Amino acid sequence: MVNTKVAIIAANGGLFDAYKVFNIASAAAASDAEVGIFFTFEGLNLIHKEAHKNLPLPEGKEHFQEGFTKANVPSIEELVEIAQEMDVKLIACQMTMDVMSLEKDAFVEGIEVGGAATFIEYAKDADISLTF
Repeated sequence: MVNTKVAIIAANGGLFDAYKVFNIASAAAASDAEVGIFFTFEGLNLIHKEAHKNLPLPEGKEHFQEGFTKANVPSIEELVEIAQEMDVKLIACQMTMDVMSLEKDAFVEGIEVGGAATFIEYAKDADISLTF
């Protein structure tokens, strides 16, 4: 996937959402694609220093937690680190941060902060665009 650009919008903040976002992003980055993720609204939970450690499972799906453990699936905290090591661009939505009175230091190290225009500029020539 050399010379491929992937643009992902993470707008939801549950555990399943986090696995979808970071699995796709990491797989694309491992295939030599350039990857950027725009975190907005509840999606900010996926990169929040505390919230990403305790993301909720959908009601009635609690049994998945045991499956994740048995299958030795990395935690979201580990997946964030993996994505960063693979140079995945993490962009936190400035507007959502303002609405929620959140500062950049509430999030994991290494993120960028930008508005919708920042993401549009990144995604304008993306080969693959996804929303979770």
